[in-house]
Amino acid sequence: MSVSVTPAAPCVRSTGKSNSGFNERAVILFGAAVLLFGAVFWAARGPNVERTDFTTMYVGARMVHQGDGAKLYDLREQANLRDSLYTRAAPLIYEHPPFEALLFAPLTSLPYKTAYLVWGLINVLIWLVLPILLRPYAPVPKDELGYITLWFLFAPLGVALYQGQPSLLLLLLYAMTYISLKRGRDLSGGMCLGLGLFKFQFVLPFVLIFFFRRKWRFLAGFLLSGAALGALSLFAVGWQGLLSYVHLLLTIAGNPENLSYGKAVDMATVRGFVSGILGHSVGKGTINTIVAAISVSLVLFTAWRWNKENRQRPEAFFDLMFAAALVVSLVTGFHMFTHDLSPLLLAMLLVAGHFPAKGRTALRWAFGTTLALLWIPPVYFALVAWHRMYFLFPVLIVFAFAAYKLAETPEILTEGNRVAAQ
Repeated sequence: MSVSVTPAAPCVRSTGKSNSGFNERAVILFGAAVLLFGAVFWAARGPNVERTDFTTMYVGARMVHQGDGAKLYDLREQANLRDSLYTRAAPLIYEHPPFEALLFAPLTSLPYKTAYLVWGLINVLIWLVLPILLRPYAPVPKDELGYITLWFLFAPLGVALYQGQPSLLLLLLYAMTYISLKRGRDLSGGMCLGLGLFKFQFVLPFVLIFFFRRKWRFLAGFLLSGAALGALSLFAVGWQGLLSYVHLLLTIAGNPENLSYGKAVDMATVRGFVSGILGHSVGKGTINTIVAAISVSLVLFTAWRWNKENRQRPEAFFDLMFAAALVVSLVTGFHMFTHDLSPLLLAMLLVAGHFPAKGRTALRWAFGTTLALLWIPPVYFALVAWHRMYFLFPVLIVFAFAAYKLAETPEILTEGNRVAAQ
């Protein structure tokens, strides 16, 4: 059964206080906008703009724009176009779905740096909308400055903005999915998530959880969006291009140590962790079997746990299970970089809003430690520099299982709930 609740919000005692709160939020958001827009203009004029991930997105979209969609996943064709456009581009490849290249194609009518700037400004607008959209569902921290500061501290958002990745858009779609489900609109929730198939490796595990929960309206909405995007993909590259895309994905999955595809140990996923721990002692086949077993177990356990029983406080139970399912959908994705963790912020904000009360010492330590680690920017940069990003996987698993455990409480009355109710 879907959960339909009205989000908690602080009571307004006087018109003056309300206006004061509105003015404070407006000033803080204006300051955030100045910083973010300034950062994008600085990056667009910087010497390393051709080293960002947006170069590969521009190459893919340019190939579709000039009518070479059928050759989109020919790596030699990609390299030839890349070398003709840039002088300092990183040796990365375009491995995103065809419909994304088609939708980005209009940007390639602009010079590269201008296109990077335009897409960066769009990402900033998404960034600025998200805190406003999620604020009614994220009452902690109570003050506006502290709340916006958490958004700036979460490193994956900054990385996504700089690299020109669509990860902020995926966070927006997960947020819209959460809000739709919260309001009992399963069909629209599925449609929102279906639009996130440009990062299908993270969306499909979440959909599988809902499949095993037998949420058919959600799945119907997802299939509607998926069918539309599938039609766009076919239009962009044709059947031969689609077959080439499948072949490329299989090649990437079979070469977890290839730097151009992304090394597994640089990913905070099940595959990254298993490869980092066992990669030098067992073969690829064994690793693939272990990864598949763990991933399927996590998806099935999350679906079973979510469906186990109704709770006395379904709004809190729903928030915690959505957060856990989101984490599981990320760690079971086979291909991840730092910016791909952007949707994790939604899970963190939801859990912070239901932080365990003082009597739950173990859970307080589990959430406090994991939230602190996930919100400290140097953690990400250090793990990337040391090629040990897979160390973050245990942190995410502890976070998810702590959410499972807290959701077991018959009456989930936490500090976050009390703050929201004041």
